[in-house]
Amino acid sequence: MYRDDFERGFTQERGADDVFSKPVRAGKRTYFFDVKSTKGNKDFYLTITESKRRQERDGSFTYDKHKIFLYKEDFEKFREGLDEVIEYIKNNCFDGEIPQREVADVEFEDL
Repeated sequence: MYRDDFERGFTQERGADDVFSKPVRAGKRTYFFDVKSTKGNKDFYLTITESKRRQERDGSFTYDKHKIFLYKEDFEKFREGLDEVIEYIKNNCFDGEIPQREVADVEFEDL
């Protein structure tokens, strides 16, 4: 279930690798959190898709999509990083001033 289906309230038959989908509307964007299975249904992973509706010059609509794949071995580190960044924004970025740039210690080999 994506873009047009979500906006029109339709559901389509899921592919064999789709397990669960949670669409989240946020202003002009929709985020899709999709649980998918690997071939043979032996493992599962998460895809996060940002979809933004865009009007073309001819009046038709298209969707810009950006997708990340998140595998179970990375869930905890991803969640910890996301929680830390959200907490930082809540504590430092709502007073109207731009905070000093901070960069976490990351070694090139870590990337």
